[in-house]
Amino acid sequence: MTRFSNSIIGALNVITLLTSLPIIVGGIWLTVRAATDCEKFLDRPLIAVGVFLFVVSLAGFVGACCRQSCLLWVYLVVMFLLILLLFCFTIFAFVVTNKGAGQAVSGRGFKEYRLGDYSNWLQRRVDNAKNWKRIRSCLLQGKVCKSLQQKRQTWDQFINDNLSPIQSGCCKPPSACNFTYIDGTAWKKPAGFRSADMPDCDAWQNDESTLCYDCGSCKGGVLANLKNDWKKIAVVNIVFLIFLIVVYSVGCCAFRNNRHDYRYPRFKQSPY
Repeated sequence: MTRFSNSIIGALNVITLLTSLPIIVGGIWLTVRAATDCEKFLDRPLIAVGVFLFVVSLAGFVGACCRQSCLLWVYLVVMFLLILLLFCFTIFAFVVTNKGAGQAVSGRGFKEYRLGDYSNWLQRRVDNAKNWKRIRSCLLQGKVCKSLQQKRQTWDQFINDNLSPIQSGCCKPPSACNFTYIDGTAWKKPAGFRSADMPDCDAWQNDESTLCYDCGSCKGGVLANLKNDWKKIAVVNIVFLIFLIVVYSVGCCAFRNNRHDYRYPRFKQSPY
């Protein structure tokens, strides 16, 4: 007689098994059809996650439904490591995103961002030349400043616009530069302008491929966006961790049932 815990583990792993298939297909689709390097960047992680879920779910399903204690033991070990990994990542995400926030600017409807406000670990990652080259390329390919160029706002409309952190940091010069707003992403520098203590002002160019993509404010905007995303992921991870712990507990019951049935097999009583 199949135990209730075995049935639950089997059913959950069937669902996970079916979920892994579209993830694998999605990763393969990105490999073949992705138009940009940013999209292609996701293909291998998606395929790896899909294959991992497929293999682990298959082991859990066979172990629970076919009473294979060895496979169920492997499944539980992997589940324990996954719970431990998610727990560590969640704590880490809260720690590294604890610092940093946008700076309110008087008379502006948006905030501005500085690289130095964020944790040293995040600063080192985004300030790395190789990493930033890839991020910069993604920002250009994603055309994050295109909406500002198309709006053609007046000055009053612009300063009251609710810009995203990346738009505020990358698509305009810092307010402290005191450049003259023209429209969209076009600004006028004073003749012969040089600012030794504000490198972001010198880095600004009206060219669409430059703008403030090499500014510290742009990197700060990227980190502000990353911080918000990581906070959301950390909250989702907490919910997922609770679910995994429940599944792990049920899996332990199924494993104990398998061991018990192996040690004390049930024999049919003879009619004689």
